[in-house]
Amino acid sequence: MDGYSGDVDSDSTKQQERHYYLLSELQTLVKDLPSSFQQRLSYNTLSDLALALIDGTVYEIVQGLLDIQHLTEKNLYNQRQKLHCEHQGLKQDLVRKHKDALLSCKSHNLALLKSNQQAELEALEIRVREEQRMMDKKIVAEIDQKVIDQQNTLEKAGVPGFYITTNPQELTMQMNLLELILKLQQKESQSGII
Repeated sequence: MDGYSGDVDSDSTKQQERHYYLLSELQTLVKDLPSSFQQRLSYNTLSDLALALIDGTVYEIVQGLLDIQHLTEKNLYNQRQKLHCEHQGLKQDLVRKHKDALLSCKSHNLALLKSNQQAELEALEIRVREEQRMMDKKIVAEIDQKVIDQQNTLEKAGVPGFYITTNPQELTMQMNLLELILKLQQKESQSGII
């Protein structure tokens, strides 16, 4: 029985040492943040963050969220590029159609044809702008939803400072906390701790 309690004490000591190490590293990293955010990160918040990071699970969660975010951003960018290419194709087709029509047009219909072509071009430009606006709106909505998903996941994982919010100051604070986590993960990874 004594051997068992010794293992528990040893694990407890290792966890306490790891907590102090993480807390110390976080306190050092916080100094790189703007002073307005340094003031908002109390000792207790950093201590709670260090506790959340002890077993490395939060690092894995953050990395997973980052991977999902990058895939989402790449997908949204590709959708936007595809739409842009479709619009370029439509414009080129219309210009080609207009040139062909001008070549076969009788001189007495030229003014009417040019007027119709101008109206057709303007209608296409309006359609393109509207489709781009709708795509951009969709992209912003998807990114906003991704942020909410990330906040929710990190809150459920017990990471201090994370909860669902759209407040720009709180979002910036959460981004700073994520930056601290990623820097600490990178440092530990480079030194072989994790």
